[in-house]
Amino acid sequence: MKPEVLLEILESAADQLGIKVSYEQLSVVATGTRGGLCRVKGQHRIIIDKRASPEERITTLATAVATFDTSELELPPKAREVLRLHEGSSKHRKTAA
Repeated sequence: MKPEVLLEILESAADQLGIKVSYEQLSVVATGTRGGLCRVKGQHRIIIDKRASPEERITTLATAVATFDTSELELPPKAREVLRLHEGSSKHRKTAA
């Protein structure tokens, strides 16, 4: 699967979970990261450095989306595989609501 297609699928998954995804110019030197999950005024957001490569964007999105329960979403097997790889060791899943 092409990175651009996978990125689109992960953006759609975030949208289905009610998570806003935005691309902004981040100061990577200051943050040490290309983005991630946060809460703004009580709402989950995924903010990604707009200069990040498609692969970096996928990693950031997958890491954030994998913290939520995606079992009810219809996702292609490749997208589920990527989310599983980014689940980490946390067994607690967030709900987007």
